[in-house]
Amino acid sequence: MSNLWDIATLKVESGVVVPGDTIPAVFWTAVVQRDERVWMREKKLGIWRPWTWRQTGSAVREIAHGLMALGFEPGERASILSNTLVEWVLADLAVLSAGGVSNGIYPTDAASQVHYLCEDSASVILFVEDDEQLDKALEVRERLPRLRRIVVFDMEGLHSLCDDQVISLDALRELGRAHLAAHGGALEARWRAIDPESLAILVYTSGTTGKPKGAMHSHRTLVTAMHGYQLTTAQYESDERMAFLPLCHIAERMGGEYFALYTGAKLNFVENPDTVPENVREIAPTVAVAVPRVWEKFYSAVTIAVKEAGRLQQAAYLWAIGVGTKVADLVLAGRPVPGLLKAQFRLARWLVLDNVRKMIGIHRARFCVTGAAPISPDLVRWYCALGVPMFEVWGMTETAGISTYMPSAIRPGSIGIAAPWNEVRIDPATGEILVRGPNVFIGYLNLPDKTAETIDAEGWLHTGDVGTVDADGYFKITDRMKDIIITAGGKNVTPSEWENELKFSPYVTDAVVIGDKRPYLTALIMIDQENVEKFAQDHDVPFSNYASLTRAPEVRALVQGEIDKVNAKFARVEQIKKFHLLETQLTAEDEELTPTMKLKRKLVQQKYAPQIEAMYTG
Repeated sequence: MSNLWDIATLKVESGVVVPGDTIPAVFWTAVVQRDERVWMREKKLGIWRPWTWRQTGSAVREIAHGLMALGFEPGERASILSNTLVEWVLADLAVLSAGGVSNGIYPTDAASQVHYLCEDSASVILFVEDDEQLDKALEVRERLPRLRRIVVFDMEGLHSLCDDQVISLDALRELGRAHLAAHGGALEARWRAIDPESLAILVYTSGTTGKPKGAMHSHRTLVTAMHGYQLTTAQYESDERMAFLPLCHIAERMGGEYFALYTGAKLNFVENPDTVPENVREIAPTVAVAVPRVWEKFYSAVTIAVKEAGRLQQAAYLWAIGVGTKVADLVLAGRPVPGLLKAQFRLARWLVLDNVRKMIGIHRARFCVTGAAPISPDLVRWYCALGVPMFEVWGMTETAGISTYMPSAIRPGSIGIAAPWNEVRIDPATGEILVRGPNVFIGYLNLPDKTAETIDAEGWLHTGDVGTVDADGYFKITDRMKDIIITAGGKNVTPSEWENELKFSPYVTDAVVIGDKRPYLTALIMIDQENVEKFAQDHDVPFSNYASLTRAPEVRALVQGEIDKVNAKFARVEQIKKFHLLETQLTAEDEELTPTMKLKRKLVQQKYAPQIEAMYTG
C-alpha cells in the first residue's frame, strides 16, 4: 500500500489457497506446489539462512518417521519446550503428520510447570531446545512415567551426555531416514487417515486463576480459522512475516505458523526476543503482527528520539505528524482527502515519516495487526498518521485466534465486526461477549465441568469479556467481567480504559488500577526502564539500579505528570489518587507477566498487597 487513503483497496480472498481438511494435508500439498520456493528464514552466525518448502518437507518427513521408529502412535501426545525457532515448526508439523497431538510449553516455565503440562497432556515425547530446557525435563522425568524420549534441538554443551532417554534432533532424523527407507509410504498413510474432527493441538491458557487449562483444537477448527484469516487479512507468497511471539500461544501458532503455511508468506525467525527491534528492521515485514506491548515500545523509541533531536528536526516531525494526523482523521472518518492535503502528506512522508517507519522497520508494511490485549486508540491513530493502517483484531485461545476483525473502515477503540466464519453477540443480561462457530474449541482437556461452564447448551462460548456493539456491528470491549471495579461509593469503573491511556506514555510499560470496594482508585505502575534511565541521565538524577530509579523523587514526579495527563480525560471518581512504582523490572520469566507481556491483575494484587494497603492507609 502506498498511502493511507488507499485502505479500501486492501484485498481479501475468498478462494481456497491450498486444499486440505487437516493441517498435514494442507502442509504436504503446499510442499508439492511450492517446492523450491523459500518459506522460512533464520539468522545464524549473522547470516539469514533460507528454508525452502522442499527442505522443510524433507526435515518434517525425517522427524515424523523418527517418531514412528520410536513407536509413536496416532493420537499420542508430544510437547515442545522451546523458544520460537524453525525447529519448533518442524517438530510440530512432524507430530501432526504422524497423527499425533502437539502441545507447546513456554520456555519460561519452571520445572514444576513442565511436569504438570507433560502429565496433564499425557505426553510421551518431549522436544526441548537446549541444555537449559533439558535440565527442567530431567528434574521431573521420574514423575512422568508415560514419557518415553526427550529430543534435544541444540546439543551444544551436551556432546558428552550419555542418557538412553535423551536423543538429539539430528539422531532422531537419522532414525527417521532408516525408517523411511524401510517404510516409504507409512507417513503418507498416517496423515491421510487423520479425521478432521480429531484432536490436533493443545494450547494451555495462562492459568492466572488456577492451574492452566488445556484448550483442545481439532484439525477442523484450525483449518476453519486458517481459511477465514484470508477473508480478513489476506496474505500472499510475496509477503514477509516476522516470527517472534511464543509459538505455544495461539497468536503465533495460528496467525503465524499455520496461516503462513496456508498462504505461503515467508516466516522470518528473530534471533532471540531481545533482538526484535534490530531484526524487524532487517526483515522489513510487509505484514507486521504484534501485541500492544511491542507497538508501544516502538512508539516510545520514536518519541524519545524526537526529544533528543535538534529543534529543526523536532519542528519537521511535528509538522509531518500533524499532516499525517489530519489525513488519518479524514480516512478514519470515511471522508475524502483533499488533493492539497495529499500532496502535503507525500512531502511529509518523503521528508520525515518514511524515516520514522524505517526506524521502526515497518516501511514496507501494507498494514499492521494488533491483538492479544487492548491497545490505546491514540496509538492506533499514530500508526495511521505514519501512513500504515493498523487493524485491531480480537479473539482468544478458545476461538483459534481471531473472532472479530477491523474492515477497511478502521474505528480506533473498537475491536471491529464479527469475522464471517463465526457469530458474535452481547449477552443482554450480563453484557458478556459470546462467540459461536466452527472455529470454537472442542473443550478443555480432562475438565468436562469447566468446558460445560464455558460453552453453553446452544454452543455459545462465554468469553469473560464485557462489551458493547453499535448499530454498524462494531464491538467494543469495556473490560473483563472479573476485572470491573465497584468503588466503595458504588461507582462502576473499567480499569483497562485508564490503563491503556497511561501505557501510551513512553515512560510507562504497564499499569494495574486498584479500587474495588475502596474509597478511591490507585495504581501499580511498571516504568519503562530504558526511557526512564535516559531521563534520569539527562537530568542528573542519581541511581544505582532499577529499584533506586523507581524511588527517585524526580522519577516519581515524572510519572505523576503522566498520570495527571491521563486523569484529565476522566471524571473525578475515575481518576487515580495514588500510585506505587514496582521496584522490579519484570520479564516474561516472572510469574507476574503472561507470555504476551500483560500484567496478571489478580496475581499482582495479591503479591503487592502490602504496597496497595499502604496507598490507602499511609
